[in-house]
Amino acid sequence: MVPQQTPVLDLDTVVTDHERRIVVCCGSGGVGKTTTAAALAVRAAEHGRRVVVLTIDPARRLAQSLGLEELDNTPRPVTGLDTSAGGSLDAMMLDMKRTFDEVVEAHAAPDKAAQILANPFYIAVSSSFAGTQEYMAMEKLGQLRGLMADGSRDWDLIVVDTPPSRSALDFLDAPKRLGSFLDGRFIRLLTAPAKVGGRASLKVFSAGVSLASGVMTKLLGGDFLRDVQTFVAAMDTMFGGFRQRADQTYALLSRPETAFVVVAAPERDAMREAGFFIERLASDRMPLAGVLINRVHVAAAKQMGPGRAEDAAAQLEEMGGHDLAAALLTVHVEVAETAARHRGVITRFRTSHPGVPLGTVPAHAVDIHDLEGLREIGEALAGR
Repeated sequence: MVPQQTPVLDLDTVVTDHERRIVVCCGSGGVGKTTTAAALAVRAAEHGRRVVVLTIDPARRLAQSLGLEELDNTPRPVTGLDTSAGGSLDAMMLDMKRTFDEVVEAHAAPDKAAQILANPFYIAVSSSFAGTQEYMAMEKLGQLRGLMADGSRDWDLIVVDTPPSRSALDFLDAPKRLGSFLDGRFIRLLTAPAKVGGRASLKVFSAGVSLASGVMTKLLGGDFLRDVQTFVAAMDTMFGGFRQRADQTYALLSRPETAFVVVAAPERDAMREAGFFIERLASDRMPLAGVLINRVHVAAAKQMGPGRAEDAAAQLEEMGGHDLAAALLTVHVEVAETAARHRGVITRFRTSHPGVPLGTVPAHAVDIHDLEGLREIGEALAGR
């Protein structure tokens, strides 16, 4: 039986297909999602797409590589591109706290919004609650798609760099986790007085939860518990909206207009995480474009493997007077060993996931710091 050949990931086809409106770069942290998203956005813009790229990475080097002084929660035009094909590029960086504030301001009355924004518990939740960044990335994606759909902004492609989570699955799970938090027993307990209303509610609440409240007051402090209760009372009318918008954006991700690019590094843990993500996308019936493996080492002199290079380096050291050549051979040994390890990891992944389109990007000696570097990455993404 002839083994099935792994299809090549053709990202040029993905970003130049005008039926494709959203490209999501996902994967575990530290695998190069941000650079991949930026390079894809640049390439799409220079091929005629009107692109907005949403990045989560706060590092200034990305803004600098796009020729911008800084990135923030507002899309900013990127200059220096070849726009002869009619494309354009705007870039922005997710501000988790500001996005949460915008949601409150848009969906609450002014007096309620002011009360929520000043609440200490809200400030803590909007800045550091587990899953908030992932949820707000989904929220911002929904906002951008809405601006595209109603003609408020002249974009035809959104490229999303997902948050640098511990697990690649956090991006998909965040809306469910936040919904569980908002619908949970603790929240229902705290919203009970507001929902019943009046003195009777306080009497019932005091009788029903005095023990729990006493324990929580001891554990959390009276001021903190009051902040939570005030926050929940103010947010109560917005909870359904959070879940509804999360469900809408989640549904958007499963449409044919969306494509997921799973980004990985040629290391066991990252590839295992990529495998989990592929399985999750398949189970949720979300459209996978393929897997991109970043920072792949390739030995230039393939005919000289690690063993031969080690022997040659040892001979040069014995002969003396060839320190530079011996050092170069030693470096080659390290590169060849790394390249061999990467080939093995990739081969095992191909065997485990036959039929999944796969692309690779060679390791770069230096960080990407300008548009030209992003173009080089874009060429590699296209398999050029």
